Amino acid sequence: MTQFRPFTDSTPHSQPIPPDAVPETPSSPLSAVSLAPSPLSTPASSTPAVLTPESPAPPAAPPQRKFPKLPLKPIIYSALGLGVIATTIWAFQPRPIPVDMAQVSRGDLQVTLQAEGKTRVRDRYIIAADLAGHLDRIVLEEGDTVQVGSVVAQIDPLPANASVQAALSQLAEWRAERAGVATQRPKTETIDQARTRIQAAEARYQQAAAQVAQAQADWEQAQRDQARSRQLESQGAISRNTREISELNAINKAKDLEAAKLAAQATASEVEVAKAALIVVQKEQADPDYLLRVYDARIASAEAELAKLQKDAQRTVVRSPIAGKVLRIRQKSSQYVTEGTPLIEIANLKQLELVIDVLSTDAVKLKPGTPILIAQSSGNPAIRAKVRLIEPSAFTKVSALGVEEQRVNVIGDFLDSGDRFGDAYRVDVSFIVWQGQQVLQVPVSALFRCQETAWCTFVVQDGVVQQRSITIGQRSESAAEVCQGLTEGNTVITHPTGQIKAGVRVTRSS
Repeated sequence: MTQFRPFTDSTPHSQPIPPDAVPETPSSPLSAVSLAPSPLSTPASSTPAVLTPESPAPPAAPPQRKFPKLPLKPIIYSALGLGVIATTIWAFQPRPIPVDMAQVSRGDLQVTLQAEGKTRVRDRYIIAADLAGHLDRIVLEEGDTVQVGSVVAQIDPLPANASVQAALSQLAEWRAERAGVATQRPKTETIDQARTRIQAAEARYQQAAAQVAQAQADWEQAQRDQARSRQLESQGAISRNTREISELNAINKAKDLEAAKLAAQATASEVEVAKAALIVVQKEQADPDYLLRVYDARIASAEAELAKLQKDAQRTVVRSPIAGKVLRIRQKSSQYVTEGTPLIEIANLKQLELVIDVLSTDAVKLKPGTPILIAQSSGNPAIRAKVRLIEPSAFTKVSALGVEEQRVNVIGDFLDSGDRFGDAYRVDVSFIVWQGQQVLQVPVSALFRCQETAWCTFVVQDGVVQQRSITIGQRSESAAEVCQGLTEGNTVITHPTGQIKAGVRVTRSS
């Protein structure tokens, strides 16, 4: 067994290496040992000595300096304590608050006024019965298309046709009698009958004259009602339908007056005929040709009455005055109707307008020509329109909360096609009261009141919050125009909470 010779250090603290510190057999892994210098060793001990079994013992080198061993548990406990202190300090440090941020940028800005309205046909035609009679069932349905002159309703023509046939028979009879004047000779009874006819004709004439006076008074009153309805409609006191009813009433009264005048003319003709008949009878032997004049007057009267009856018979067929669609059928079933009864409503749906009621305080922001955008569903682009008229008179309307509001009707015209709409369709509209391009703007959600009347916002710079007072101009529902206090590219906090104040560190929420 190879043994190594111990070496000693020349320093006072050197101690001999014990022999049992070196392996005793050549097969040990420490058979070749490289002695590295210690960091605390002297420069003299920086050269290692390699010992092998075959080599002679190296010269004596100064031994390494040994340090006293420290206890392990205090070191571990100290490290754990420092870790706990560091963790506590890190846990109680203020962390950045996650917030929503937005950039101050330039872009187009529109200030809009939201409202609800409905569509309305510009010209609505309410077709009524021209005369009393039995109405046949109307076969049309709502939405059917009609042309000018199309038959929309039918009143039983039998009574009118019977009257026409009776007048035709009377006319034919008088014409036949006129042809046989040469064979007729008057008698005493004929003279008496002629005088009685004169009295009866005069009585009928007086009655017809009274009816003419009554019809004249009714027509004049209808004219005054019509003028008053137009004035009230222009003031917004009554609806257009009420005004059209008054106009229809005036037309009917005018027709009644015309019919009364025709009846008076007929009775006047009968008076003349009766007087002429009397003269003819008295001069039957002198000049029988006078009978020709009597029959001519009778025939003229019969022809006038026949014309009136034929006109009434034609009015039993109710026709459409325009080309359009059926909006509503007032009287669908077969029934007896009086003259002037509304039967059906027809309008041209290509001539639609908008009726939008807004608060009177918002109406002052609008004017004729103000753009209107009509919202559509399914992401379709808005339909354009414009304000045509702001009605001068407001009306009181109770809101859903039971609050009385003064509202004003705003009338608008379509600029784009309104084929998707019908009459009285509800629409959501936006009035563009102001718009600008490349406007410096900030989200409205980033603004809050400060100093009672001023506007402020929180600006984030290097992760730190700064409160900044700004001046805004026009404001929409989502953005506001920045007049002073912010520049393009500034980062602001939207929807700030009570935790946000100047000096707080924040971070963008994920």
